[in-house]
Amino acid sequence: MQDDPKTLVSTGWLAARIGDPDLRVLDGSWYLPEMGRNARAEYEAAHVPGAHFFDIDDISDHRSALPHMAPPPEKFVSRLRSMGVGDGHQVVVYDGAGLMSAARVWWLFRLMGKTAVAVLDGGLPKWQAEGHAVENTLPVLRDRHMTTKLQPALVCDVTQVAHAVKLRDHEIIDARPAERFRGEAPEPRPGLRRGHIPGARNLPYHELLNPDGTMKDAAALRETFEAAGVDLSRPAITTCGSGVTAAVLSLALERIGKRDHALYDGSWAEWGAFATLAAATGDAD
Repeated sequence: MQDDPKTLVSTGWLAARIGDPDLRVLDGSWYLPEMGRNARAEYEAAHVPGAHFFDIDDISDHRSALPHMAPPPEKFVSRLRSMGVGDGHQVVVYDGAGLMSAARVWWLFRLMGKTAVAVLDGGLPKWQAEGHAVENTLPVLRDRHMTTKLQPALVCDVTQVAHAVKLRDHEIIDARPAERFRGEAPEPRPGLRRGHIPGARNLPYHELLNPDGTMKDAAALRETFEAAGVDLSRPAITTCGSGVTAAVLSLALERIGKRDHALYDGSWAEWGAFATLAAATGDAD
């Protein structure tokens, strides 16, 4: 793969820079309840040396009833400063699934105007499989100044998505498993309808990955999007269950050089809760 400190870096790239004073590593692991995993406990048991735990549920907008919505900039800054992350740092984010929730953290940094951030390709599983060191000691926290500049073009709300559905002027790409997209399987969150946003294309996020959990190369990513019926000439909106794996689609779009994409932060957790919003079932229309 081609290392890019603004999108995706290899385990070799990170291993060569561990200990760099301008590098900050974050464990952005997050799991659905049915996965039976405790992200913080796993972090405390073993993490990349020097890594801090980025709690996606905590570093969110608690004023919203929706899960882990993007936090206000001041909360993001406060939490990251307390972890010693600030201006001038290169950030690398990984997760314990390989490549899943780390992309959400990458997207949050981008939303806040921070571009020196990359996802670790293959995550902690690849890091450990290659014999790189892990530790269970918690790093010393040192406050570091951070500034943000919100990038509103990177996020969509329900009104914007409803408008896009009506006009059919965007490609809405859904990262959920096909059974949930088609409405054949129940949603993991209670109270949600089955199905998908009308006009959306289904591209389960794992189809963008290789068997070892790393992301496909740019040519293969482009082929995968096109095979899912995505017209890459149109602006894209990524979505999923609650805005986490949608960011894997966003990262992949960035990797192929597509810049006109936004993430629907409420995703199906919001859309699926309101009977006034149309829902489609079956395959993409």
